[in-house]
Amino acid sequence: MRIPVVPALLIAFLTLSGCTSSSGPASILASVPSRETTSSVVRPSAPVPAADVGEVAARAPVNQPAPPQEELAWAGPIPEPQGFLPETRTVAMPMPSDRPVTAMLAPDDPVIAPAPRGRTRSLVYSHRFRDAKPINFGRSSPRKLAVHGVDVSRWQGDIDWQKLRTQGANFVYIKSTDGGDHLDPMFKTNWRKAREAGLKHGAYHFFYWCRTAREQADWFIRNVPREAGALPPVIDVEWNGESSCKRRPSREDVLEKMQVFMDKLERHYGQRPIIYTAPDFYRDNLRGAFPDYPFWLRSVAAHPSQVYPGRKWVFWQYSGSGISHGVEGRIDLNVFHGSEEDWHDWVASRS
Repeated sequence: MRIPVVPALLIAFLTLSGCTSSSGPASILASVPSRETTSSVVRPSAPVPAADVGEVAARAPVNQPAPPQEELAWAGPIPEPQGFLPETRTVAMPMPSDRPVTAMLAPDDPVIAPAPRGRTRSLVYSHRFRDAKPINFGRSSPRKLAVHGVDVSRWQGDIDWQKLRTQGANFVYIKSTDGGDHLDPMFKTNWRKAREAGLKHGAYHFFYWCRTAREQADWFIRNVPREAGALPPVIDVEWNGESSCKRRPSREDVLEKMQVFMDKLERHYGQRPIIYTAPDFYRDNLRGAFPDYPFWLRSVAAHPSQVYPGRKWVFWQYSGSGISHGVEGRIDLNVFHGSEEDWHDWVASRS
């Protein structure tokens, strides 16, 4: 039977267009990764791995949906709510009448719930540190105070936290961030292991005078968890001759930048930040400033009352040459200003 010419041409045209539709302009664009990013995602500087989501979607058969993409704001696969999983019943085994549906749903703001009041107080270990360069502080020796601790960064390497704690580290401040783009490579490991060892722990940020205060606060908040029971965040302000930033702002600019940074952290973490500083920076900028803020003072040759007259303090960094089991090399030594009972009350007031 002969087919009319026009319908035959129409059928041939449709057949050819169906065979080539998978390589048309729409599919070509679909295989190109989007250049859009969100404020919470930074495009990596290294080459993107070959098994890209866009490439997988392009290779998928036309009539099959591409595999689901991972949510950008979530650091892993989203857990399936347990209430929707199929039940496996065993004969003669009782099943609860109600299955919690929302227990595994991700909260909008993943903040650890506050610990209940009245919990058991942590054990305070006595001071057993040594010092490579001991100083005779006389009657005002830090050894007379009950609660000692340390501060650490990448330079302490792999720490045996349980051993460090039994040496007298009842608290630790962990280096987290510099400026607006540097994260201490050991921060996440140190934070997790210090918590597992039962140390009271907090994070400190080294302030960089060549970045805006808001950028630095955002960077700290992005990297430091808002964790129940953590110590207040710390802003470390000092002149650093080894820094690539040689700027030394005026006192007015310094105080303004610090206030912006501290206000943002206080709103986010619900705790007033602690100010860490050294004698020269304090002399140039902080005498008489921030009377309502807690201070952590570096003073390795004399009692803080002699170096920072009239300034109240919570922590005193009395040595940069401490020696302890659990850590290779030197470590900074600190002490809390008060008795063991004062320590427990101070910690409880921030829980």
